[in-house]
Amino acid sequence: MDPLLIGVLGICLLLAFIATRFPIGIAMGLVGFLGIILIIGVTPAIGVAKAVPYELVGDWNLSAVPMFLLMGYFASAAGLTRGLFSAARIFLGKVPGGLASATVLASALFASASGSSVATAAAFSRIAVPEMLRAGYKPSLATASVASAGTLGSLIPPSVLLIIYGLITDLSIGTLFVAAVIPGLLSAVVYIAMITIRCKLDPSLAPRINETYTAEQKKEAIRDIWPLPLLIAGVLGGIFTGVFTATEAGAIGAFLAVVIAVVRRQFTLKVAEKALFDTAVSTSAIFIIVVGAAIFSRFIALSTLPVWVTSSLSGLDFITVIILICLVYLVLGCFMESISIMLLTLPVLSPLLDGYGINMIWFGVLVVKLLEIGLITPPLGLNVYVIRSSLGKSVSLGTIFKGVTWFIVADIFTVACMIAFPILTLWLPSFMQ
Repeated sequence: MDPLLIGVLGICLLLAFIATRFPIGIAMGLVGFLGIILIIGVTPAIGVAKAVPYELVGDWNLSAVPMFLLMGYFASAAGLTRGLFSAARIFLGKVPGGLASATVLASALFASASGSSVATAAAFSRIAVPEMLRAGYKPSLATASVASAGTLGSLIPPSVLLIIYGLITDLSIGTLFVAAVIPGLLSAVVYIAMITIRCKLDPSLAPRINETYTAEQKKEAIRDIWPLPLLIAGVLGGIFTGVFTATEAGAIGAFLAVVIAVVRRQFTLKVAEKALFDTAVSTSAIFIIVVGAAIFSRFIALSTLPVWVTSSLSGLDFITVIILICLVYLVLGCFMESISIMLLTLPVLSPLLDGYGINMIWFGVLVVKLLEIGLITPPLGLNVYVIRSSLGKSVSLGTIFKGVTWFIVADIFTVACMIAFPILTLWLPSFMQ
């Protein structure tokens, strides 16, 4: 059988597995293993299945994943994220849509610690949404601002998606982290600008908050949250200046989070046990997906499907190719989980990207931004379902999806800026050369 046909059938089989909710990591590994058997035989397939897990999981760079996850869990246990919304509310409360903007700002800081979009959305669905509803905000804006701001966890470093992208493409994780800073901040700024303009034009979306705060209350708010920005600045600053690598930064960040927890008297054996357990569970799930995807990528390479894709699209101009790639990621984001999409597509697209001389640092940040959009895109916008699960039946799915439409428009504007002005992504990394 033609290897190209086997490759196409393999992708169809994988999509069928996904449609039946089969575990994605196991599905990719199984399809990849069977595909290699059909193309080059049983013995080579067994060799790949034995070698890939050892080589991949044994990669020192991959240890950054559990370290940054551990940092996030300890930062949360230490109460570093507890006062974020209150502090943002104090400083943004009087701006049109101030509570929604405060949610975006607080989520951006929380995302820096957790690296998880789902964790960010879950946390603020319980903190920010009830506050906005009590203040008279329309449910669509209140819930959508939390669901959408939660996606910032995928892009703002430290980002698990960027770590995995760096490993797959053999790029510096530290450089990817630094490259994502400006696009991440731009995403938050565009969200806040969109909320402010909408609420200025339609005050019924978010009634003005007339609360006033004393200078002492503002100082207290800053005192409550200052360790978190300091922790993130220290980790990213160390990477940017070359004092330590991204892998070392994860360990240093986790250690500093523990130190802060001890100083704030929030560290207990129960807290440590839960943080370690949650980190182990999350890391295991990610590693299974990564190993399965690595086996699947070997199969895709052997099938010659990437070569066929490259030759089919080689006559198109750069902008057309980028737009087509963006559409592919946006469509897949409607149906699949972010890590799986990235690991499924990169083996197919890499030769095409090389042929067009596309900067892979810029492309990696762009891909993660596109995957963010998938977290709020119907019908399977994961963050939307997290919000609905946290709030119960008080707000319908239709209301939340209606609200996120404006945030999707804002995200598309950000993506357009990233494509039109690559310097937004590549300026900070240029200082690391």
